[in-house]
Amino acid sequence: MTGGAGKAGRAVVRELVEHGRDVLSVDLVRHPDLPCEQLVADLTEYGETVDALKGAGSVVHLAAIPAPGLRPDELTFRVNVTSTYNVFAAAPVLGLGRVVWASSETVLGLPFEREPPRYAPIDEAHAPYPESSYSLSKVAGEELARQFARWTGIPYIGLRFSNVMEPHDYERFAGWQDDARERRWNLWGYVDARDVAQACRLALDAELHGAEVFVVAAADTVMTRPNAELMDEVYPDVERRTELGEHDTLLSIDKARRLLGYEPQYTWRDA
Repeated sequence: MTGGAGKAGRAVVRELVEHGRDVLSVDLVRHPDLPCEQLVADLTEYGETVDALKGAGSVVHLAAIPAPGLRPDELTFRVNVTSTYNVFAAAPVLGLGRVVWASSETVLGLPFEREPPRYAPIDEAHAPYPESSYSLSKVAGEELARQFARWTGIPYIGLRFSNVMEPHDYERFAGWQDDARERRWNLWGYVDARDVAQACRLALDAELHGAEVFVVAAADTVMTRPNAELMDEVYPDVERRTELGEHDTLLSIDKARRLLGYEPQYTWRDA
C-alpha cells in the first residue's frame, strides 16, 4: 500500500486490515495510527520501489503529490509520473498479480473553466481534458497502465477519485449552499475516504482484465439544491444524457457499481 500515511491511504489501510489483508504501508513518512507495518521509501527511486514491493501479492498505489497547486508544476508532474512508472514497472518484475492505483476526476476537464463538460452525468467515456500538470500526470498514468497491461497481462485498475472527504470535512458543506458556482468545478462532487477504501478493496478482487478506469464518487452531490436547478443556472447548455435525479451524483459511478460492486455507504447528509 503506497501512500498509506495520507488522507485516503489511512482509510484504505484500515479497510484492508479489517478485511484480513496483510498490509505494508510504504510512504515518505510514518503515521502513528496505522494498524500495519510501515516502511519509509522514496518511490521516485526505482531501486527503492522494487525493494519496497518485494514479497507483495498486489499493490494499491496512492502515493503522489495529491492535488494541483501544492508544489511547482514540473515537480508535481515528475514526481507523480516517475513514482507511478516505477510501481507499474516493478509489478511484473516481482510477479505481482494486480495493480490498483489512484487516477483522478481531474482528467475529465476539471475545473471546467476553459470549457464545460461535454455532457452530464459525466462518465469514463468522456474524453480526457487535463487542465493542470497534476491532471496531466494522471492522464499519463492511465496510458502507462494500458501499455503495461498489454505487455504483461497484469490488471492495472485506475480509480478516478472525486474530492476526498473525511467526516470532519462535512462541517464546511453548509458554506457552499448559497452559491452554486463555488463547487461547480467538479459538478458538485465528493467522496468519503471510507468509500475510497471500499473501492480499493473491491478493485483488488473484481474479475477484471487489462487496464480499466472507474469514476469513484459519493452517491450524491454536495448541494441541497436539486440537480436540475444547479445545471440550469451554471451549465444550461450542457447535454443531459439521463435523468439527473434530485441529488444523485453527476460524476457517474454506474461502471463502478456494475463491475466492482461498489456502492457508497457514506453521505454528508447523515452528518
